[in-house]
Amino acid sequence: MKKRKVELAVISDVHLGTYGCHADELITYLNSIQPKKLILNGDIIDIWQFKKRYFPPSHLKVLRKIIGMASKGTEVFYITGNHDEMLRKFADTSMGNLKIVNKLVMDLDGKKTWIFHGDVFDVSIKNAKWLAKLGAYGYDLLILINRLINWFLHKLGKEKFSLSKKIKNSVKGAVKYINDFESTAADLAIENHYDYVICGHIHQPKKEIYENRYGKTMYLNSGDWVENLTALEYSFKRWKIYHYNHDKLSPFFMDEDLKDMDMNELIASITDRNDRSDIKVEPTQNESKSLDKQGLAQDGDGV
Repeated sequence: MKKRKVELAVISDVHLGTYGCHADELITYLNSIQPKKLILNGDIIDIWQFKKRYFPPSHLKVLRKIIGMASKGTEVFYITGNHDEMLRKFADTSMGNLKIVNKLVMDLDGKKTWIFHGDVFDVSIKNAKWLAKLGAYGYDLLILINRLINWFLHKLGKEKFSLSKKIKNSVKGAVKYINDFESTAADLAIENHYDYVICGHIHQPKKEIYENRYGKTMYLNSGDWVENLTALEYSFKRWKIYHYNHDKLSPFFMDEDLKDMDMNELIASITDRNDRSDIKVEPTQNESKSLDKQGLAQDGDGV
């Protein structure tokens, strides 16, 4: 079946290794597109909650699929998040078409674009990491309970619902945090003259123009593959939010050549590609100053 060609696709917050991850649906989505660039905007592998006893084959297939896409010419950028922060020690490492970075600045049809995960704005992670990790375990348990409830609802012929979304939308503090996160990212982007700012982290897909007295920017969030099953796609100079649950995709299966190719062969096949030099991964001088001024820069972390 013919795949959709897109200039750039952004996914984040997949949380491979957790019960909430919808790996099968993600594989279906990845098999349906042919992007020139694939941005993995943090929390792809949930190293915080990684357990040897739970990493099912479908989660491993996601990694194989991503490496397979890189081997076929797709530029893949893995931007580190808080749940996979261990990878930050490998920032600026590349294997052909696969690169690990803390942030990206790129030009999209003359539009200056800033892409980072967004955990740098999270005070609880910077000052009380144990509390953030505890919250992550609680969230994973909530998702597991929600799946059980939805299984019963499905059997009764009733519509599914998201327990975690209902809780988030009813708690004023959670709503305020999301609003503050979005406005902070947008204000920083405007201050540094970015036309687009793209985040993940808060699991809230969004596309919105923000404007203040200094200018305007487009804020985008890729959502997640735990609750929303969303991605960002850029083609023909336009952004759109892709919703898996709104798409009537016919089943896509794992590419035949990937079935017989082991992980070492996949990795070897991408190391023959030439690196691209039109993408910057270091913060500009003005951006560094603005982050320091707001107390958002972290040693060794980047954004």
